[in-house]
Amino acid sequence: MFDKTYRQRLEADLARWEADGVIAPASAASIRNALPPLPAGINIAVVVAIVGGLLIAAAFLAFVAAHWTEIARLLRFAILLAGMIVSGGLGAWFAARGRTVLADLCASIGAIVFGAGIALVGQMYHLGEDFAGGMLLWSIGAFAGALLTGSRGALAVGLVAASIWTCMRTTDTPDALHLPFVAVWLIAAATAFVWNSRVAAHLVATALLPWWIATSLRFEFDGAQQSFLLANGAALVFGAGLAIAATRSPRALVLGNVLSVYGAFALAAVACLEVTTADDILRIRTKTVPAQPIWAILCGVAGVVLALASAAITRRAGEVLAASAIGLVLLAAPLWPAAEAGEPWLAYAALLCAMLCLVVSGMLDDVRPRILAGWLGIAGVVTGITWAVKGSLLHRSVFLAAAGLVAVAFATALNRMLPRAAR
Repeated sequence: MFDKTYRQRLEADLARWEADGVIAPASAASIRNALPPLPAGINIAVVVAIVGGLLIAAAFLAFVAAHWTEIARLLRFAILLAGMIVSGGLGAWFAARGRTVLADLCASIGAIVFGAGIALVGQMYHLGEDFAGGMLLWSIGAFAGALLTGSRGALAVGLVAASIWTCMRTTDTPDALHLPFVAVWLIAAATAFVWNSRVAAHLVATALLPWWIATSLRFEFDGAQQSFLLANGAALVFGAGLAIAATRSPRALVLGNVLSVYGAFALAAVACLEVTTADDILRIRTKTVPAQPIWAILCGVAGVVLALASAAITRRAGEVLAASAIGLVLLAAPLWPAAEAGEPWLAYAALLCAMLCLVVSGMLDDVRPRILAGWLGIAGVVTGITWAVKGSLLHRSVFLAAAGLVAVAFATALNRMLPRAAR
């Protein structure tokens, strides 16, 4: 989708430049010829075929489920095995004819049938009720199918199963970090890197959210502010994404850009959470001082260091501001005073400055998702400050007015310092 949009803009620019005499017609033709062909899109026929295949698969599963108790155990196992074989065979047939979307769909269905087979075989033979272990086995099988076929859908199934697995393990053993998921995630990230696939990179970035959320809600963190723990995770993802993209490898650029975008949006989200959860709008913590584990603090520090390292490599001022945004969001945790000590004006100021740095960073680097994340963060923080339950609304209005005046003064200074072309 993004390639098609870029081609349309490029074609319009080439036609305009050629009409204005900026480039010669031969140069425009050379540029067009140098571009690789666009990948085949999903037309209406493919969409209808996908819906039809899903309906047939659903009908088959419903029929088998309706007569499940009447079917012999060996025949049940044969049906499940046949489902995987047929989906794999159809996928190979579609792949040989260049129907990559349908081939990917078949591989995904095969991965889903494999998971259903694990559950049904366990039910038939009354195996131990280790649901988390079953999810791990399902994830391994889906990952194997993804590696063998290059299916993005199978990778998504594997990541979903792995996310359920880690959430269940975290609930069962809240006194220890579930680090095995990190190893699984690194394998998935390496797969996305090798594939050089933006879709796979999005899947890998999304899969981090369940682990961080489940980890932040672990029982031994009672008394800690969960939004601060999430902020450390967002900082690490944001900084790591910038550092990976700074290596200037085409494969690393795809993965790093996607991770940094998710990190920017996560940073904006946790900035809003810090306001809403630490000031009695949503009461989550039970102690007055938010304690953070050392490993989480180190993750946040690593995010700042990686962002600064990326800025040193790329020489981009926007990435320096991105590192500043990360640091300010993390700084809000120790700045937050106890509830009875008054309103946390310094923390409010740090979060507003962080989101402003995020917006300016995106503008300097011309990264629109980062700009959007910053604006959403500013809106959320201002809303949280305005509608906080405790404290004087008059004091909050004075604080917001002062913050607005500082922002206007800062804008005036920037307007005088920056060249006209860069404003």
